[in-house]
Amino acid sequence: MVRLAYGRVAQETNALSPVCTTLADFRAMHYLEGDALAQAVSRSGTEAKGFLKKAEIRGFVDRARKLGVKELVPTISAWAVPSGPLDRACFVSLRDALCERLRKAGTLDGLFLSLHGAMGVVGSDDPESELLEAVRGVVGSKIPIVCTLDLHANLSPRRVALTSALCGYHTNPHRDHVSSGARAADVLVRAARGEVKPTTAWRSLPMILGGGTTIDVLAPMRAIYARCGAMPKKDRRVLDASVFMVHPWLDTPEVGWSVVVTTDGDPKLASDLADELAEACWAVRHQQPPTFASAREAVQEAVASKWARRAGMIVMSDASDVVSAGSTGDATRLLETLLREGEGLTSYLAVQDPESARALYDLPVGTEVERTIGGTRDPARHTPLLVRGTIGHKRTDDGFGKRVRLDVDGLRLDGGRVHVVLVEGPALVIKPAFYRDMGLHMRHADVVVVKNFFPFRLFFLPYARKTIYVRTGGVTDFDAAFALPRLKAPVHPRDPVDDWHAVDARRRGISP
Repeated sequence: MVRLAYGRVAQETNALSPVCTTLADFRAMHYLEGDALAQAVSRSGTEAKGFLKKAEIRGFVDRARKLGVKELVPTISAWAVPSGPLDRACFVSLRDALCERLRKAGTLDGLFLSLHGAMGVVGSDDPESELLEAVRGVVGSKIPIVCTLDLHANLSPRRVALTSALCGYHTNPHRDHVSSGARAADVLVRAARGEVKPTTAWRSLPMILGGGTTIDVLAPMRAIYARCGAMPKKDRRVLDASVFMVHPWLDTPEVGWSVVVTTDGDPKLASDLADELAEACWAVRHQQPPTFASAREAVQEAVASKWARRAGMIVMSDASDVVSAGSTGDATRLLETLLREGEGLTSYLAVQDPESARALYDLPVGTEVERTIGGTRDPARHTPLLVRGTIGHKRTDDGFGKRVRLDVDGLRLDGGRVHVVLVEGPALVIKPAFYRDMGLHMRHADVVVVKNFFPFRLFFLPYARKTIYVRTGGVTDFDAAFALPRLKAPVHPRDPVDDWHAVDARRRGISP
């Protein structure tokens, strides 16, 4: 009989964002403790309301129970929308809440944590390792700790040393949250029972971009993800294998792709397989992400793509203002271009503007308004835009706060109409439901703008006949990461790097 605890502290940080993340942001998105967390991950519960019914913790709990574990102790689950770094008070509150729950839990035989792996905190180079050190101070150094991580995690020697296994997603767009939690349970339960002895090897690569589109069902990453999944099936000594493609917008001295392999007490096998995965990743470093269209090019392409609009719709990803990668959601360049040049297009777009959302929410539907919107959260990069329109819909939701739909006619006589959703909370546009909730149906749209890189492709699959990624100038431009002040060591593709072995040895603190 074993007692296992579980919990989560997760946020993806974009160091270029001027907006700090506070405890209120976690509470607005997802914050549960104790019995409330246990209920959320039960068969009748919803793990992350408004986002995912089942995620990593539910996957862990279900698999652990299937493996015969009777005592599972909930701690806390805190999950915030990607944004700027956590302020110190927020991090300390989350760390202390988790540790206090663990103290009250009593004797434990193992701990599962769902982390992101790319969380930043003001004043800390490696906050998730700092969190794990605090946890180790409570539960001791001997019990196994297994973590799930987003595949955009950035690893460090401390984090690897503090854990028994790190299980990353195997899909991009991410759709294996539940199975990742189940993989973690497979390792943790067996380790807690003394059936296996997790032994981990990892490699750190001096690259922050590569792998083409990095989508798991497409070349070149398809074969690499498949190799990760196949390793435990081919050799029972392998407990888990993962590739971490790093979130590049982290203000830390060491950033790069990583690979991790965990075996049952076989360090040589773990090391050999880690080398194999590292070489496979290094081999695709020159396959860079595709070049994105400018706002004008994207709108012109949409106007010309009549078949795609008749058969469904065109989805535009504002790739410079991706809220799910930590941007501020207040960009207006694509909105202005759609209004000025989107001849005949009916378009949906969202802008995070808390002040405007609150002010317009108090006005009746049908009110005609003139207001300057956007450019309030990151004024150095985004410009406010004066628009005239009619309030078409409004509602309040957990996480999003107040939302107001403003129906705006194009700036040209032959222009189309843009339905702008002003959001008090994060403009996290990933699913069609974001717009449907505001009375906007997919069958009426020519263009729908999302603030997301990959997962939207799954949710818009029934409607999208063309997808256009648009560069508008913001903190989620890939090359924006090159200017981070603390990124001094050479990294591909910013710098010429011919070999990864010496950098890896230095980062892991070993002799080459």
